[in-house]
Amino acid sequence: MNVAIDIVSDLVCPWCFIGKHRLAQAVTLVQAKHPGARFQLNWLPYFLNPDTPPEGEPYRAFLEAKFGGATKVAKIQMAVADAGREAGVTFDFERIVTRPNTLLAHRLVYRAQSTGHPPAEIDALVERLFVAHFQRGEDIGDIATLADIAAECGDRKGDVIDYLESREGTQQIKALVGKVGGLGVTGVPFYIVQRRLAVSGAQTGEVLAAAIMQAM
Repeated sequence: MNVAIDIVSDLVCPWCFIGKHRLAQAVTLVQAKHPGARFQLNWLPYFLNPDTPPEGEPYRAFLEAKFGGATKVAKIQMAVADAGREAGVTFDFERIVTRPNTLLAHRLVYRAQSTGHPPAEIDALVERLFVAHFQRGEDIGDIATLADIAAECGDRKGDVIDYLESREGTQQIKALVGKVGGLGVTGVPFYIVQRRLAVSGAQTGEVLAAAIMQAM
């Protein structure tokens, strides 16, 4: 049986990174009970902060302004790191300098999906983008950085640069963001299973597995 899951996320959302790994745990749990299940994952874009400048903004200053100071940010990041550790995800927040605008990164994922890249390659690309931001402190709003990441995941660097330097895919991303908003999605991660069951938040693998089997 084929199981379609739409995953609404932003690549600068730490809970989306955790949610990706918890979804992988859920897939393993489901396949243990339903060995014939085959999963089709589709990544949909979301902008946590639509007003982020194209060149990005200072990461620490943004967080402290949003959450009310360095102490509160440290507390939040500690909670995120603890949750990540349980899911097999590590964070290195101190390495992050820039909070990027993620339009280019979303376009890169959209390109991989719309041009028929293998599922494993798309998964590796999404994982690598999360790793770039949250573990390596790389600027995923920078074309050269994105091209290097795409090349690591099996794409052609020159083709990626040409694509990202154009406007191709921009309107499609904005349309998808609008469509997601029209569905009532106001936070991420958000999962839509078999186009009929919605799950909001970085739920545990067990909760996600139960929802998937219910939709099946």
